[in-house]
Amino acid sequence: MTIDALFEASDNQQADAALSITIARPDDWHVHLRDGDMLRAVLPYTAAQFARGIIMPNLTPPVASVADASAYRSRILAARPEGSGFEPLMTCYLTDLTDPDEIERGFAERIWIAAKLYPAGATTNSSHGVTDLAKITPVLERMEKIGMPVLIHGESTDPDVDIFDREDVFMETTLLPLLKQHQGLKIVVEHATTSGTVDLVRAHAPRMAATITPHHLVINRTSLFQGGLRPHLYCLPVAKRESHRQALRKAVTSGESCFMIGTDSAPHMRSAKQADCCSAGVFGGVTALQTYVQVFDEEDALHHFEAFASLNGARFHGMEPNKSTVTLVKKPGIAVAAVPIGGEDIVVFRGGETLPWSIKA
Repeated sequence: MTIDALFEASDNQQADAALSITIARPDDWHVHLRDGDMLRAVLPYTAAQFARGIIMPNLTPPVASVADASAYRSRILAARPEGSGFEPLMTCYLTDLTDPDEIERGFAERIWIAAKLYPAGATTNSSHGVTDLAKITPVLERMEKIGMPVLIHGESTDPDVDIFDREDVFMETTLLPLLKQHQGLKIVVEHATTSGTVDLVRAHAPRMAATITPHHLVINRTSLFQGGLRPHLYCLPVAKRESHRQALRKAVTSGESCFMIGTDSAPHMRSAKQADCCSAGVFGGVTALQTYVQVFDEEDALHHFEAFASLNGARFHGMEPNKSTVTLVKKPGIAVAAVPIGGEDIVVFRGGETLPWSIKA
C-alpha cells in the first residue's frame, strides 16, 4: 500500500508552492498493532509513516515470554505490505511471575528491547499486569544491571482516586519511590498527559524519557463532551485540562531530548467504541505525523521537529536514526475516515477532516 492510497490531497493548493520539511524517517515508540485480521488492517498505516515501532504486548494472552515475542514478531513481519521494511521492536509484558533470567535472555538475543509495566487493571488487557512492584524487584534489578528500559503505563489503580488524577498520583506514590530504589534503571513514562509528569521527566533525564501522543496535543478533556459524548476520543490516560495540553505542547516543541513520539495508536472496532461500556483507545496511526507537524508549526518550532520525531527516541534506546527520510508538506489533505475490517470498521482519529499538513508521496 502506498502513501497515495492512504491520503487524498485537496486541490486548493499547489504542492510546489507549499512549505515543506524533510526529516529522517521517524519511529513510533509506542504502538498497538493487535493481531490477526486487525493487525493486517492497521499495520500498513503505521508502516507508511514509521520505519520502526515499539510494539505493545497486551494481547490476549499477553506477550510474556521470549517464545511469545518471537512468534508475534513473525506474524507482524508476515503482515507487512509488499516492499515494506518496517521493523517491529518487541516488548515483554511484565507480570508478578516474570523470570529475571527470561528477561535477560530476551534482551541479550534482541528478541525484545524493553519491558512493559502495566499496573494490573489500569487499561486494555492489563488484568495480568503487576499487582505490587515489590513482586518484580528482582526483575527491575536485573533490567537495571543490563541496561534494559522499562516502559510504564503510569496510572494509579486505586479505586478511590479520581480518573483525572490517576497519573499524578502514580507519579507521586509509585514512580518517585521506584526512581529512588532503582537509580540506574532506564524508564519511559508512556503517553504522558500532565504538566507534573513533564516536570518529573525533565528532572530525571537523561535516564528517564516520555512519549507523548498526537491526540493529547490537540484535545483536552472538554473535547470528550463537545456536542455530545465522543467515544472515539476516549483513551487511557484520559485527556486532561487545557493547561496540561499546553504543557505537553511546550514540552514536545522545546527541543529537549527526553521527549519523543509515541502515538499510542490503539485500534478498536467501531462497535467496541460506540457501546454501553466504551473501549479505551484512539486509532491515530493514520494521521500521526500530520498532527504532530501541525502542532510544531502552530508553536513556531518546526526547527525542533526532527529531534522529537526522529532522533530522541532512537538515541534513548541506543539505536542509530533512520537513514531514509520523509517529507511533510503544508498542503491540505484528507485522511481516510475509517479502516474497514470484515463487516465493521475502525474510526480514524481526525479521519475525514481536512488537515493542513500532508505526507509527500
